[in-house]
Amino acid sequence: MKRKLTTYAIVLCLLQSLHINAQSISKNQLPLSQLQQSFVDLRFGMFIHFGIATYFNQDWPDPEAPASAFNPTKLDCNQWAKAAKSANMTYGCLTTKHHSGFCIWDTKSTDYNVMHSPLKRDVVKEFTDAFRANGLKVMLYYSILDTHHKLRPNEIQPKHIAMVKQQLTELLSNYGPIEALIIDGWDAPWSRISYDQVPFEEIYKLVKSIQPNCILMDLNGAKYPGEGLYYTDIKTYEMGAGQRISKETNTMPALACIPINTAWFWKTNFPTTPVREPGKIVNDLLIPLNNAKCNFILNAAPNRDGLIDDNALAALKEVGKLWKNEGTVGKLNPTGAPIISTNLAKNQPANSSWSDDMNIMDFANDDDFQSSWQSNPEVKSPWYEIDFRTPQSFNTIVIAESKHNIKKYKLEYNDGNTWKTIFEGENLSKIKLHRFKRLTGGKIRIDIQTYDTPPSIAEFEVYNETRVN
Repeated sequence: MKRKLTTYAIVLCLLQSLHINAQSISKNQLPLSQLQQSFVDLRFGMFIHFGIATYFNQDWPDPEAPASAFNPTKLDCNQWAKAAKSANMTYGCLTTKHHSGFCIWDTKSTDYNVMHSPLKRDVVKEFTDAFRANGLKVMLYYSILDTHHKLRPNEIQPKHIAMVKQQLTELLSNYGPIEALIIDGWDAPWSRISYDQVPFEEIYKLVKSIQPNCILMDLNGAKYPGEGLYYTDIKTYEMGAGQRISKETNTMPALACIPINTAWFWKTNFPTTPVREPGKIVNDLLIPLNNAKCNFILNAAPNRDGLIDDNALAALKEVGKLWKNEGTVGKLNPTGAPIISTNLAKNQPANSSWSDDMNIMDFANDDDFQSSWQSNPEVKSPWYEIDFRTPQSFNTIVIAESKHNIKKYKLEYNDGNTWKTIFEGENLSKIKLHRFKRLTGGKIRIDIQTYDTPPSIAEFEVYNETRVN
């Protein structure tokens, strides 16, 4: 009993220490706009997909592949860092855990990790040490989807949430300052894990409590409009999946990624298959993306020895001859804080003025930005309404237009007795974001007063964000 009490006391002291440290760190938190600017100004970095998938010629290996398969006998993270330096890159980002769940750091959360492989060395530590020693900043990648530990659709349990939090706490506590954390496997068509099933807001706040100046990026925000900042500090574009930033109209701090090879993880044909041409990397990708306020990260996959192949090394060196980092990309537009909470309006009862044909009111709160409610052209004063049936507290409303038409409008809520005005005026943004003091009501509506063509709303969103007000 005495031993149990002593252990409990030690754990309690550690938790209190972590809480104190988190609070003291948060006092040094930089404004998000400054962090976004610093991130985009880095311009160019190296993505490093390396893990158990490296040994199976697949990006998604068997979830039951044994840890013994991971055996990079010549692992040299310093080689990776020097290759990044040769291309004039400013940082590296390593896949700490991909979708198959194998962890390449000394985690205490599972035995499915590098310390139970023949290597028995902490790859994350060697990576962070090597890149910093070469004057490069470090970022980490982490997958929410985890097929080995059955963190997947229809299987998610509280223990999975606890594992995610423990693993992220380890990664952000044991390896020094992490410039950015790229999270994958969330709210994507192929993962089908929502921001509610693995609660985004909780994870986001955990990350910021440990390292408040760590940029958090969700790699699967493609369904959200390019003009809005949803569930990420930086807009992301996985170019290999067909996601493309608008180089002409982008207004958001962004990241785009693609491999130098034909896939993310190393394949047996990589040494003999041509990599992307250095000239095209620079002129067709790096320069245009930077000009669009977008940081570019190019993946170079180490082989089964733990080394980057000669053809990729040569290409990276040539990139460095063709391109030099000129520093800041220019001043970014302010984005405000990202949306990180649950959308209260999603799939709630909705009503509206006369809709156009089949584009009825339910399409404006179905969590699908490709569908929309469309006002009938015969209606001169369109309106749209969400009915919660029971009163809800809220402090944020977003009107995401499918077309850029609505100009002047009024937002109202019903407190159970009367309709009260939240906002009335003109807002020409396609994503109309309104943050205000917390209110409580059973209905929320928009009365559209002026517009160019019949209005259409892709999503009418309501949030109760955790804020002082």
